[in-house]
Amino acid sequence: IVASLAGIVIVGIVNSFGSDATAAYGAVNQVMSYVQFPAMSIGIAASVFAAQAIGARRFDEVEHVTRTALIINTLFTGLLIVLAYLFSQHLVALFITDPQVISLTETLLHIVLWSVLAFGYGSIFSAVMRAAGDVWVPMMLTLGAIVLIEIPAALLLSQVWGLPGVWVGYCLNFVAMLLLQAGYYIFVWRKKEITALV
Repeated sequence: IVASLAGIVIVGIVNSFGSDATAAYGAVNQVMSYVQFPAMSIGIAASVFAAQAIGARRFDEVEHVTRTALIINTLFTGLLIVLAYLFSQHLVALFITDPQVISLTETLLHIVLWSVLAFGYGSIFSAVMRAAGDVWVPMMLTLGAIVLIEIPAALLLSQVWGLPGVWVGYCLNFVAMLLLQAGYYIFVWRKKEITALV
């Protein structure tokens, strides 16, 4: 519900910049969904493998699963991001034909694409902790970043930098989520005793 409300707020900000901005928003989301999907899939896979290790009481393998997932995210998602930067105009042209909107969408993509790497890292830390039954803290950290970072940043930075400020807000949100999830994982969760749930 919180994420949906945040989306409504963001769309409201974007719409205030006119129809071109709304069209660009839709196109950016289309491209981002394809780039983010592998990062989310890596997080899901990490959760599955971590849960298997915990269920088999091979708790030392959880750290190995986390490291491996982070490396795969760096290589695979990183490659997709590079390709998306290189071919951004062609990707955007799949969804939009207006040259002015294509140019605007490219600008917004170039601002936000790199942050998908941070999104992927944060998703991995969160997924591994959820695999051990620690659901509430990762969820609250994610919601906290959306409410306390993404929305205020989008509201403020859109007043300073215009439409690009909204996407800077996305970047700050992804980085904040990574720092929060990684911080909790490293300094709190990893020091707790992991126990199998069944």
